[in-house]
Amino acid sequence: MILKSIEMSNFRNYEREEFHFHEGTNVLYGDNAQGKTNVLEAIYLGGTTKSHKGSKDSDMIMKGKDEAHIRYYVEKKQCTYKIEIHMRRGKTKGIAIDGLPIGSSKELMGLSHIIFFSPEDLGIIKDGPEQRRRFMDMELCQLDPLYLYDLAEYNKVLMQRNKLLKQISFSPSLESTLSIWDEKLIEYGEKIIVRRQQFVNELDKIVLQVAKNLTGEKEIIKTLYEPDVSAGNFEKALAESKERDMKFCSTNVGPHRDDLCFMNGELDLRKFGSQGQQRTCALALKLAEIEIVKKSSQDCPILLLDDVLSELDRNRQNYLLDSIHDIQTIITCTGLEEFIDSRLTLDRVFRVKEGTVTLETR
Repeated sequence: MILKSIEMSNFRNYEREEFHFHEGTNVLYGDNAQGKTNVLEAIYLGGTTKSHKGSKDSDMIMKGKDEAHIRYYVEKKQCTYKIEIHMRRGKTKGIAIDGLPIGSSKELMGLSHIIFFSPEDLGIIKDGPEQRRRFMDMELCQLDPLYLYDLAEYNKVLMQRNKLLKQISFSPSLESTLSIWDEKLIEYGEKIIVRRQQFVNELDKIVLQVAKNLTGEKEIIKTLYEPDVSAGNFEKALAESKERDMKFCSTNVGPHRDDLCFMNGELDLRKFGSQGQQRTCALALKLAEIEIVKKSSQDCPILLLDDVLSELDRNRQNYLLDSIHDIQTIITCTGLEEFIDSRLTLDRVFRVKEGTVTLETR
């Protein structure tokens, strides 16, 4: 899978810019706050319809402008696809594939596989459960269209059930209709739990091996799925939580409360891991993502590295760079340090300054 090019209009600090990428290693360098990360955000948006930071559409449109456009060309198994995204303030984004509008972003997911790695990804380990659920969901949604559908339906039902719980507090007679939403919540929720468990089982094997290789087997990291409730017990747990749900007007059990746990022996890395251990775990997770995509899709993902090398020590830098030699990679950094130049073949280099880009010859 190769990202051929991307064009941006009125996106973040880019009034109009176009990038043509090499199938190997591409580097965007320049001072901080010049727009390097914005390019990676546009690429991620083109593949997933979402910002890697969770930004709203209106936040990504250039200040003073009413709309922004992204045109994105990706080659997959010798076929080239044109993806266009049109964002307008106060309106739902428009998406088209090869010039044909699509009714839902779900139709785009999986067309390209993108893995984004930035210093903020350390938050997957040390921040709250929401970050870890998002990590699972974003990867599974790119890999599995059925999971994407089940997750979208579950979230719709969850929103409707919570809305009904609020209404019941004013109109108790509506309680009899709660079972309708319960059935649907259980139907989609059980599928999500089962698929997440399968994904984490696969993830665990790869993370374990990567962590061993990185640390000379000093760190044995286990990745564990912590479902809020098991698939087989969801119906019972939801029934038992009914009174509490009505009291607090929200659904208190289900996969929307799941978590991931990372253990090094008896040490919970989320709470007690050192910064080095958490970085090892975050790096292992990203490399495991790459392997899972390769296995599932029989293709390589597009890898985006946002100033991440500066956050890793030399050993972890070496391991990362040795692991991605066969993958199209787009890297941002503040300068072409001797280490990057000596460790990588820089196939295409772009200098970014104040939202303008210069392609440099090597």
